[in-house]
Amino acid sequence: MTFTVDVHHHVLPDFFWAATNDGDHPVGGIQPPPWSTDAALSFLDDAEIDVAITSISTPGVHTGDDTAARALARRCNELSAELERDHPDRFGGFCCLPLPNIDGALDELRYGLDELHLDGVVLFSNALGVYLGDQRMAPVFDELQRRKAVVFVHPNASPDPTAHTLGLPDSLIDFTADTTRAIAQMHYSNTFARTPDVTYIFSHAGGTVPYIAGRFAIVDEMDVIPGAESRSRAADTFRRLYWDTALSWTDPVLAMLRSVVGIDHVLFGTDYPYLRRDLAVGARGHIGDSPQLTADEKTAVLGGTAARLIPRLARLGVH
Repeated sequence: MTFTVDVHHHVLPDFFWAATNDGDHPVGGIQPPPWSTDAALSFLDDAEIDVAITSISTPGVHTGDDTAARALARRCNELSAELERDHPDRFGGFCCLPLPNIDGALDELRYGLDELHLDGVVLFSNALGVYLGDQRMAPVFDELQRRKAVVFVHPNASPDPTAHTLGLPDSLIDFTADTTRAIAQMHYSNTFARTPDVTYIFSHAGGTVPYIAGRFAIVDEMDVIPGAESRSRAADTFRRLYWDTALSWTDPVLAMLRSVVGIDHVLFGTDYPYLRRDLAVGARGHIGDSPQLTADEKTAVLGGTAARLIPRLARLGVH
């Protein structure tokens, strides 16, 4: 059986859910089933997934109060570390940060990586409307660059209220659009250029980026946005980033990813527990059965590439 790593796997403990979500109106518009360690392990077994790298989900830990956000981040990160300690061959974890509080984020980054020894960091496309390419975020990205960290980027709902007036769940359109906004701003603000040693993994195949890659190329060719002398062209940047397959494992998407980013930069993800369980369990099979991929490429997407990026997985010697 091919070693399989789920890099897009959420932990939603009761204390996180109560602090960040309205039970009648869950963020994203989809109500997941109650989360527990036992349920997560059962899912991994049924889905034939060896290891899940866990992360909290939208909206992150900051809903307006800096002190509460720092406390919630600490509690979430200690839970992630506990999962890894108790089940070291089944779970890893990405550290969450109380952004946009920069001082709190830097403190929690140090704690999560140095004390808890988590595998990387989860960031959200925007934090209370502050996008990742904003200059205010620079101290965090400077520290991530210094550490050569692995950074998993997950969408958040748009801060624009008009984006939520269509009667549609944010997870349908807005999440993919917000991932695209974040990638575009990070590229054209030269955030990627300033952090060449950070390993970025973007959720859901990068939102709409693979589909509109040609528009980025035209903007670059026309030299529309200042600062081009300090960054690569978008086409080159995209091949440096990594992209997960959560809700994005169909053959047309895989073909686009091959063309735009290269299959060697694609990682398996499920989006558990938001995706209905039977669909999430079947996600691995879509990759395994895809005629778009060779046998070696399937091995790499399912877990080989993740084991190369996350040192703890490589040290397990299971890939």
